[in-house]
Amino acid sequence: MKNRISTYIRSFPSDLGSSVVVFLVALPLCLGIALGSNAPLFSGIISGIVGGIVIGCLSGSQLSVSGPAAGLTAIVAGAIIMLPSFEVFLLAVVLCGIFQLILGFVKAGVVGDYIPKSVIKGMLAAIGIILILKQIPHLIGYDSNFEGDQAFLQPDGENTFTGIWSGLASITPVAVLIGVICLAFQFYWGSFVEKKSGWLKLVPAPLLVVLLGVGINEFVKWQSGGFALRQEQLVTIPAASSTTEFFSFFSFPDWSSITGKQIWVTGVTLALVASLETLLGVEAVDNLDPQKRVSPTNRELKAQGVGNIVSGLIGGLPLTSVIVRSSANVNAGAKTKMSTIYHGFFILLSVAFIPTVLGVIPLAALADILIYTGYKLTSPALFKFFYSKGWDQFLPFVATVAIILFTDLLIGVLAGLAIGLFFSARSNFKTAVFIVNDNNNYLIRLRKDVSILNKRGIKTKLEAVPEHSSVLIDATRADFIDRDILEMIHVFIKEAPQKNVKAELKTSHTKDYDFNGALHPSFQSQKNGKAMLTVATH
Repeated sequence: MKNRISTYIRSFPSDLGSSVVVFLVALPLCLGIALGSNAPLFSGIISGIVGGIVIGCLSGSQLSVSGPAAGLTAIVAGAIIMLPSFEVFLLAVVLCGIFQLILGFVKAGVVGDYIPKSVIKGMLAAIGIILILKQIPHLIGYDSNFEGDQAFLQPDGENTFTGIWSGLASITPVAVLIGVICLAFQFYWGSFVEKKSGWLKLVPAPLLVVLLGVGINEFVKWQSGGFALRQEQLVTIPAASSTTEFFSFFSFPDWSSITGKQIWVTGVTLALVASLETLLGVEAVDNLDPQKRVSPTNRELKAQGVGNIVSGLIGGLPLTSVIVRSSANVNAGAKTKMSTIYHGFFILLSVAFIPTVLGVIPLAALADILIYTGYKLTSPALFKFFYSKGWDQFLPFVATVAIILFTDLLIGVLAGLAIGLFFSARSNFKTAVFIVNDNNNYLIRLRKDVSILNKRGIKTKLEAVPEHSSVLIDATRADFIDRDILEMIHVFIKEAPQKNVKAELKTSHTKDYDFNGALHPSFQSQKNGKAMLTVATH
């Protein structure tokens, strides 16, 4: 405990700076996702606060940042429309948290261990490309789509690419000016401070970008107000005129609907999708962590469960670990989980005391921050690296990128996993079965675990054995052989004399596969050597 506190103290400057960056990124995303979910805007703020403070305190991940997620937008929007009221939906969020707690206690977090690195990297690269493409319209002042949307098909009827085209026809000169200057500054600042030492390294570039964007817009407003950004092109936060009005923004679950079937279905659906996105997010941020720390996934599910319970109880949206915010946190130089916790307090304090001050921040400046984050997540070098690793690594990687880009995160990841499974099965055949042919003398060596996935390959090779050949099937090194494969071997041996093929089977006396007793009597070797079967044990 003492060592942990000292680590937090040493990391305070870095964590504080990065928390400001995450706060600036998270605030419009919270509002945008609430808007896209057909939920009250303040519900997005509540979930951002809970994701930062509550989950930040309970989570075992040092760099993951939780909040309302774009991946849940469609589910949340549909549930809010279908259920009688928003208060009834909040009850579903509470149930979601309870289900996640159960998943954590039954150790369902192990699912994250089975996601290949090529799929995780593909997911990060896809998120990077999406961030760049989705923020280009905001960069040039076209803000028809809500902040935080990652889906290819947008609620405004556009898609990712047509949205950019429409934006080019509706350019706001001041937004473009802010976007170009701030983006150039970000790249310059990164190379500038790299050569420096001391306090300059602690100054977060995104904070300077925001100040620069505000300064440019205020200067234009002072010189010629008609050319300044419109209110909808700035951050908009629900502002309370009194403490009573502030607390009126909070909502509470309608417990009278607890017996409704649809409530439970919605809660389970939210829990499953949110848990999967969380496991993906945590795995992704562990890959980005410079210190290569490993987050305890079961503890993360429990933390998310508590967070969703709290969020549902006070009027917030469902939460997950969010890759965009987590990536911004890593890129900003965060060292510990305190950055996540600080950013939650910043959201709380800002909406409580200075909502009007935040209302002067241009969305174009925030778009710069996200574009730069996207650039850090994807690059041509990453594609080149996976291409050099071979098709078994490159295809799952590039398929994950492409399918996420044109559908959504979960579909892309599942597709990448399916392609990875295919290559894994093919690789398993190559390692589990060794086949060599020397002048029609065949050696088929079964090694390690020979599963049903190897059946097709072995069957093809056995069927290709020509007449007047000799086949030695060596099973002495196999730890497990599937019953279907055992049966197939016996069928081959029984029918071998018809092709004038001599078949020999070797087994180990230390491993009992029940080559005979577990099989149909018709597969037993014939007497007098008619089947030409020799079984040897070694």
